[in-house]
Amino acid sequence: MAQIYLSENFIVESFETPHVTRTDWWHIRIRIIDESITDRTKISPVIAIEFMRLTMIIGEAMEIAMNNQWVNVVKINYQDMGNWAFKWGKKPFFHMHIYGRAKDAKFQIFPESVYLPDRSSGFYDKFEPLNKEDILEIQKQIGIIEKQEKYQTSKWCFKK
Repeated sequence: MAQIYLSENFIVESFETPHVTRTDWWHIRIRIIDESITDRTKISPVIAIEFMRLTMIIGEAMEIAMNNQWVNVVKINYQDMGNWAFKWGKKPFFHMHIYGRAKDAKFQIFPESVYLPDRSSGFYDKFEPLNKEDILEIQKQIGIIEKQEKYQTSKWCFKK
């Protein structure tokens, strides 16, 4: 995993073995730092507000960044899951996968849903992760977007 961004309660990271190859879509995860929290029903209202704000910032940043990186972005998809933890005898933790959709995808064809077979199937073996330039561009866009008026924390009712 490569860390893209860190907030008070969440880590944004890319995958070395993504669910989708970088030119078809791309794939990052926002995960809660406290892995004892299993799903969104277990978070406080303050953390829920932080999470919603963060998913919006990251989604916007990814769309701009990947278009800047010559990936023809059509849509951003947000999914929180956690089922695979049970395969490995682990407890799931709260996280969300963000998938960008590319119009000219070759493996995960637009507009089909994300196809997520078992990791052992070999389906993901040739998928390319985000590269260093992609990550730097996403980080740059996060820095720009989080300064926009609509993302100022004063607008988001952050109260502890």
